[in-house]
This record gives sequence, C-alpha cells and structure tokens, in this order.
Amino acid sequence: MSRSTFGVIGLGTMGRNLALNIEEHGFPVAVWNLETEWTDAFLRDHSAATFTGAKTLAALVSELERPRRIMMMIPAGAPVDEMIEKLSALLEPGDILIDGGNSFFEDTRRREALMRERRLDFVGCGVSGGEEGARYGPSIMPGGSDEAWARIKDVFEAIAAKTDAGPCVTHVGPDGAGHFVKMVHNGIEYGDMQLIAEAYDVLHRGLGLTTPEVADVFEEWNRGPLESFLVELSAHVCRVIDADTGQPLVDVILDKAGQKGTGKWTAQVALELGVAIPTIGAALDARVLSSMKDERVAAGRILSASDGAEAMGAPFAGPGGEGWTNALHDALYAARVCSYAQGMALIAAGSAKYTWNINLAEMARIWKGGCIIRARLLDPVRQAFAANAALLNLLVDPAIARDLQAAAPGLRRVVAAAAAAGIPVPSLGASLAYFDSYRTPQLPQNLTQAQRDAFGAHKFERVERPGFVHFEWGVETKWPL
Repeated sequence: MSRSTFGVIGLGTMGRNLALNIEEHGFPVAVWNLETEWTDAFLRDHSAATFTGAKTLAALVSELERPRRIMMMIPAGAPVDEMIEKLSALLEPGDILIDGGNSFFEDTRRREALMRERRLDFVGCGVSGGEEGARYGPSIMPGGSDEAWARIKDVFEAIAAKTDAGPCVTHVGPDGAGHFVKMVHNGIEYGDMQLIAEAYDVLHRGLGLTTPEVADVFEEWNRGPLESFLVELSAHVCRVIDADTGQPLVDVILDKAGQKGTGKWTAQVALELGVAIPTIGAALDARVLSSMKDERVAAGRILSASDGAEAMGAPFAGPGGEGWTNALHDALYAARVCSYAQGMALIAAGSAKYTWNINLAEMARIWKGGCIIRARLLDPVRQAFAANAALLNLLVDPAIARDLQAAAPGLRRVVAAAAAAGIPVPSLGASLAYFDSYRTPQLPQNLTQAQRDAFGAHKFERVERPGFVHFEWGVETKWPL
C-alpha cells in the first residue's frame, strides 16, 4: 500500500526545505536524491517525520498514491530533460510531474507538450522566497492544465506564504506561463536590488553617511511606502560587522555581482516581444560592468569624475542632508513603480502572445508574501489591475499616476545631482528616461525614421495619412565606397 501523497526529487537547499514544508502540513512525502547518502542523511535528521526515502526512481514511483504528484527540484536544463525521460517510462496516465526549478519557459512549453502526448501532466512552477521561503512559505507560480492544478492545489495552497489576501499561489495559466512569470519576477528583482544599491551609493558617497547610518535610513524607509523585504534586508546587512576587520561586512565585500540566467532571459524576451524594460536592462548592465573590476580600477586612474571640476559628492554637499534623503526616498519609490510597470507590461505581452490569459492582479497578490520582491507597493499594483484588467501600463492608473507625479521631482533631482557628482545611477536614470519617454507625446524618432529611410529606404509613415512611404532624399556619398 502506498504511504506517501507527494514526491520530491532533489534534496538540495530548496528541495529539502520544500519537502519539510509539505510534510509539516500533513502530506507524507517520498524523497529521492541522486546521491543516496543525501537521502539517508535527510531521513536520519528527520526521523520523527513521515518521510520515505527511495533508493531508485522506480521505488519512488511505487511509493506514491495515484495520481502521482512528483516535484523536481533539480538544476534547469539538460538534467530536467533527462529526468523526464527516466520518469516517463515509470509513470501512468494522469500522473503529474512538476518542475520547480528556474527553467526557461520555452523549454517548459516544449516539455508540457511532450508529456501531454504521453498522457501525463507537466507543471512548470516558479518558486520564490529562497531557502526560508521554501521552508516556511514561498510564493508559488504554477503553470499547466486546469486538471493538473486541481490535483496539486491542496498541497500548494497549504505550503504557500499567507497574507491578508490569501495564500500566495494561483494557477498562472497553461504550459509555460508559470515559469514566464517567475522569469519576469526575477527581472523585477534585479531592478529592485540595483535601485537600492544605487540609493546606498548616493547615501554613502554622495551624502557621506557611514554604512550603519545608511542602515538607519533604510529602516526608516521600511516603515512607509518603500516597505519591502529587500529594503528590510538591506538595512539588516548594513548592520552586520565583519569579525576579521571590525568593519561593516558590506564594506569589505568585493563589488563584483554575479547573475544567473533568469535576468538575461527577461531582457532577451523583452526585446523579442518589443517591450521596453530599461530599469531591468540597466540593472543587468550594472552587474556586467561590476564584474570588470580590474578594468574599472585601471580606468579610474585615468578618467576623473566630472573631468576633475568637482569632488565626488560635491552636488550633495552642504546643508539639506535630510532634504536629499527625502528626495532619494521619492526617487527610489518612483523608480520602483517604473520597474514594476515594465515587468507587468512584459507579462501582459507574453500572455497575449501565448494566449495564457494571465491575471495581473493575481500576480501582484501572490507576490505580496513569501517572494523576494514582496513589498507594500504590490497593494496599489493589485488594485490597479483589479480595477482595470486591460490597463495598458501601470503608470496611467489614476492612483499610481498621482503618487508617481508627486515622487518624480525627487527622482529628477537625484539623477541630476548624481550625474554631476559622477556617481553612476543607471537604473534610477533609466527609470526617469522611461517615465519621461512614456509621458511624452512627441519623441525624436521622427528623425530616426528619416535617417533609416535616407540610408536604407526603410520607409516611414506621415503624420497626416496612413501607410508607409519612401522619399528620395538626394543624399550624396561623401566618402569612397
């Protein structure tokens, strides 16, 4: 007789903690890991819980009640395809295989179609919240068939983070919808982290605050509209002292940021779908530039800020430090709104292209708890899309627009002063450019179109009538061909 109602493959940090979360909510769990000693150690560490260890995949499958529900927490890419092939031969029609890793959504679409042909259900499931979220309540973004969702809903709703808006899980949509949304979630996360890092840099180098004083500012911000996991986390890490040096640990960390695939995928997909995500794109560029440490150090010996005309931070000097802090608060808020607007626009474009019918209000709801980008801002974001599901852009929601208009002067002031001081604020600057471009009825791309037609006969549209036309500009070549 089968003793387990749910299976977990992969006992790394996320898999192990999800298994503990599931079992703790009353679902006996069968576990399997490629290294059998990991399975043995896991069972020893949790001998009082209702876990069953399987030495083989066949044993795992036989241990589970039908229809079987198995969640893979293994590296994305080839390992997922290999595991699918191994399990497909052991599963029966109606069984459900869930990929809880950060897989590329197009891979998930392909896998879901393949499994459907084999009369098996495949769920591509985004899971956010890191180690702690997996253990005590993540935000969960499953995509797949309605039938599969109905059979996994009880487990996912039980283990997900809970807020006043309910469990932080919903059926996102068909095939790759869940992994698409998780990809964009991670892109927004990249943007948010970079925006906070830029605020830290302005506070630190521009206003001359020590790292503990920056922590004080972040703590104050976290009691208002900027309240979020990442601002709270930033305040905490700025207070941690390094045992070796006695300095704030942040101050002795090398300024080279790593990255995985989801941020890059977000930028690539946005280009393919024709969606502007400059805040997120600038955050990716910032990480790439940060990795060029040796080049930056060498360049710094040659290239001075503002051509040496002003000392670093001079535009922020003098009285009015509190005023600058308030301006920076507004700048971070406005830029964060722009980042969420870009992410939501990308989800809407993906949903339209693949006919997923993703509910953007629900995405904001399930991100309120458990996930890395949980923030107070998600309440007005949710309200905006609940009031108008066809909202073209978050920036034009009446309530959001009112708050953004109030915060925009702070963003403009900070970006201008940072530029004068030679302090790079790529994502804050990109957010301001996004805001200004989106609100501007007449952009200079009329000249761009004229250039394209003049050198390549790419045609253009006239303002007074529809249709594309070409004009003979009479351009003469001035250089040898």
